Amino acid sequence: MGVESFDSSVTGKRGAKRARVLLAAKLHTAVGLVDARLRDLSRKGALIECKTPLEIGTEVVFERGATRLDATVAWVADGRVGLEFAHAIDEQELLVHIGRPQTRPAPPQSYSRGGIMRSMTALDRDAARAWSVAVGLNLPEREG
Repeated sequence: MGVESFDSSVTGKRGAKRARVLLAAKLHTAVGLVDARLRDLSRKGALIECKTPLEIGTEVVFERGATRLDATVAWVADGRVGLEFAHAIDEQELLVHIGRPQTRPAPPQSYSRGGIMRSMTALDRDAARAWSVAVGLNLPEREG
C-alpha cells in the first residue's frame, strides 16, 4: 500500500490533515528498539502499530528511513499507539520516496568501438597481453 492523499474526511476533529500509510518504522524506547508499522501520519503525530506495550507519556524516538523524530505516546489502544511529535514536521519529507520506483542513472554512452579489453579486469588484461606476445599478436596498450 502506498499513500492515500490527504483530504479533509480523514482529518476528523484534528487540526492537521493525515495520510494513511502502511510502512515499516522503529521506535527507540527506554526498553530498547521496537519494530512498528506506521499507519497514519500528520504534521503533529502518527498512528503506529506495535506488539510491545507502551505507556501513555513515554518518550520515544520515531524512526522511518533517515528520519528520526522525538515523540511522546499520547494514547494506547489494542496494539495501536498514538504519537505526538515534539515538533511539527513536513510529512511529505517523510513520505517523499513512497511510490517512486528506484531508478538508476543510465550508463554513459560510449561511441568507441567495442573491444575485448573493456570488460576485463586489470589482471585479465595483463594475462591477455602476455598471451598475445607469446602467440605473436600485438594488443593495444589502452583501449577506449
